[in-house]
Amino acid sequence: VAVLRVPLAATLLLSPLPLGSLPAVPTLPLLQALQTRAPGSPGWQAGLASGQPLRYMLNLYRRAADREGRPRRSRSLGTNTIRLVQASSHGGQPWAGRWYLQALTYHTEGQPEVEHLLRATVVYLPSLSLAHGRLLCALELVMAGEAPRVLLSPTARPRHGWAEVDVTPYLVLGNRSVGSLALRHVCVRAGRAGGHDAPVAPGHPFLLLYLNDTQAGLAPLAAEPNRHRRDTGTLAHDLPKYLQEQGGEKSDCSLRPFPVSFAQLGWDHWIIAPHRYNPRYCKGTCPHLLRYDFHAPNHAVVQSFVHQLVDANVPRPSCVPYRYSPISVLMIERNGGILYKEYENMIAESCTCR
Repeated sequence: VAVLRVPLAATLLLSPLPLGSLPAVPTLPLLQALQTRAPGSPGWQAGLASGQPLRYMLNLYRRAADREGRPRRSRSLGTNTIRLVQASSHGGQPWAGRWYLQALTYHTEGQPEVEHLLRATVVYLPSLSLAHGRLLCALELVMAGEAPRVLLSPTARPRHGWAEVDVTPYLVLGNRSVGSLALRHVCVRAGRAGGHDAPVAPGHPFLLLYLNDTQAGLAPLAAEPNRHRRDTGTLAHDLPKYLQEQGGEKSDCSLRPFPVSFAQLGWDHWIIAPHRYNPRYCKGTCPHLLRYDFHAPNHAVVQSFVHQLVDANVPRPSCVPYRYSPISVLMIERNGGILYKEYENMIAESCTCR
């Protein structure tokens, strides 16, 4: 495993820490957001996420984000949060001859109020290869009371072997979400005459909740870069003598790397991807002349003008981030579920002076 070089000032931040000290450690915005989901938080259960659900979510993550966690422009998730909910099974021996019957319940109560359900699907394998044939599977919706079970049909052709069934209508009544979903997983062994396969339990189908998280850290900020450029250019040209000294002054206000490894934090067993986080920061001296390409606001232009021509005690504008990009994180939740979440404004992409 490659060792990342980090600033000396960050050494304490990146060392494995006792669980009791976690609340005082993360100072970067993403780490603060992830802190409440850390293993030290109450009710966290390790080792429940593995196998098919984990592989499915890893494939989803790789289609949606690059190795650094930046969401791909081509992603088509339609939301910023996807939660995988594992099923709890009940009943006795599911096999009866060639038939496999397993009752499943998905509990969705306790979802944060800021997460609004947009869509819900159940993902399963409709066909599984056996040595002497195939295992063919389907899902039935179990209704309350004596109502007959409803056979659920996939919404589209299986993708990479996986089929998805839309169950949104059964999880939302009016404007409120239902607390649970009951299904029956039905499979039949089909194959050549005389062939015999030992009973193989198919993996449990899992529930995907497509959610819109509306909390502040996830809501996109409304940027108005065009207005900034137009106003700055006009004001800079209108201020007397501001652009008289063209010169060749160069600013060293620029992006600097600040890599954080989740393994160094001791969080790599529950943060699945990405393996590291480089929020970057801006550092350097701002130039006397805040030209067009700095996208500096009018206030910074005025402040620079006052510092240069009126009162040197007024400080120069500071070098700060101008544009940010989000980061996608795939993590194991305290109840064994798997969560994909996009956190807005977590990676600095460019700098300005203000």
